[in-house]
Amino acid sequence: MQNLLFAARPLANDVLSTLVFALLVALKIDLRVAVGLSVAVGAGQIALALHRRRPVAALQWMSLGLVMVFGAASLVTDDIRFVMIKPSIIYLVIGATMLQRGWMLRYVPPVAVGRVDDVMTAFGYVWATLMFATAAANLVVAYAFTPHWPAFVAVVPMGSKLVLFAIQFRTVGAVARRRIRGAQAACPAAT
Repeated sequence: MQNLLFAARPLANDVLSTLVFALLVALKIDLRVAVGLSVAVGAGQIALALHRRRPVAALQWMSLGLVMVFGAASLVTDDIRFVMIKPSIIYLVIGATMLQRGWMLRYVPPVAVGRVDDVMTAFGYVWATLMFATAAANLVVAYAFTPHWPAFVAVVPMGSKLVLFAIQFRTVGAVARRRIRGAQAACPAAT
């Protein structure tokens, strides 16, 4: 659980302004207030990181920029959906990044290195697919089911990631154990 929280923290940090916006929309707060507070949260996060002399991730800068641009578009057009598409853009960028072959290999524990590389590489592509599917689903909900978007963004993206994480954790662990036992059976003197 600690590893999951460690991995989820940067993503939650990067999309915090979107989550604040979703909460305010769900609470039926005025659009101007929701956009203003979301921008303030994003800018505050970056200001705090800079004050602490910590690097600000490119995704966090992009997230703030998107809140500002789409927030302004929402205010000018009086259409809340402009801000609602921001998560789709973030998921598309993350998904495209995840298409890099072997990006998950750095998460393999030392005992499994070289034993589950193929499985981890395959799961890297599964994660990219999940990001693209989440981006598409977010667009559909934002445009076709706008009143339900706050509930969707609060539950579905994180829920789907938790489910995939659990599937991957179990699958990779089982494959690693099986392959380690197989290697030990094939060469008992080496173990």
